[in-house]
Amino acid sequence: MSEKMAELKNDRFLRALLREPVDCTPVWMMRQAGRYLPEYRETRAQAGDFMSLCKNPKLACEVTLQPLERYDLDAAILFSDILTIPDAMGLGLYFEAGEGPRFKKILRTAEDVDALPVPDIKRDLDYVIAAVREIRSALAGRVPLIGFSGSPWTLATYMVEGGSSKDFRHIKEMMYARPEVMHALLGKLADAVTLYLNEQILAGAQAVQIFDTWGGALSGPMYREFSLAYMKRIVEGLIRENEGRRVPAILFTKNGGQWLESMADTGADALGLDWTTDIGEARRRVGDRVALQGNMDPSVLYAPAGRIRSEVAAILESFGPGNGHVFNLGHGIHQFVDPESAGVFVDAVHELSVAYHD
Repeated sequence: MSEKMAELKNDRFLRALLREPVDCTPVWMMRQAGRYLPEYRETRAQAGDFMSLCKNPKLACEVTLQPLERYDLDAAILFSDILTIPDAMGLGLYFEAGEGPRFKKILRTAEDVDALPVPDIKRDLDYVIAAVREIRSALAGRVPLIGFSGSPWTLATYMVEGGSSKDFRHIKEMMYARPEVMHALLGKLADAVTLYLNEQILAGAQAVQIFDTWGGALSGPMYREFSLAYMKRIVEGLIRENEGRRVPAILFTKNGGQWLESMADTGADALGLDWTTDIGEARRRVGDRVALQGNMDPSVLYAPAGRIRSEVAAILESFGPGNGHVFNLGHGIHQFVDPESAGVFVDAVHELSVAYHD
């Protein structure tokens, strides 16, 4: 075991992902460093805008650590954005107030896809890798660091639509009418994501998560062909051991609970669940093949403390005794949540889960 790993004071999260015994269920939150925290809003204002914050390793480190100063979380997650890869491919990522991410260049033709370069991660995304190193050093072994990327399908959706979409008109037209172009794009993205995550691992990320935000917009056959197949390819290409320890991989497809068995076939160590899937039923379906991460509705955090605790208790009871559960929200924490409510949530998970572990 390396000196770095020997310094890890809390490995509860990593152990749970590998279905190993823990003293209580570990917990972290998607978007745990974000707009619901006043200190985050102050740092973002200091940076000037969101992408300037992402591209400043010192400030990205600062906001990554902010929730750990408030809450007894079991993991930190790299502060970045899922669209850094398309930006590094020259599409010109920017953010419109109230409209979310947009791209200056949109992909619509085979020629557009052919001309798309696979980025040089060390050169084009050096700020992300620098942030990973900075955060890992600042954590000093306190908790593990999670790296992440968007899935190829999700990245492609933004790149073809030009931003968020309600009907996915352009990407579904490409998928159905010109599948060879779609596969060419997804192949390039899978290669880029694999390189990107491996560089994060080498820089110090101790687990990685692939966010498939829009996989749930597909039918079952299309999901398996155009989303899951490429996530499987990424998982197969990941560095799975570093610093003398396994580096767990988590797949999270929003609205993808109907495909858990197929997702478990990818070789990932854990599957993320949104709140539309009962975690106990998910556990019965996948058995001990993978760990499960999730899955409280983020809107529960608008409720009084007692209601938050009862929802935590219900999810723990549904999962039941034993190993392989990482508690999380079913998606990212909402920006209007009271930070005190997030604290109630985290503390409830630790307190109420002890009874489920030997």
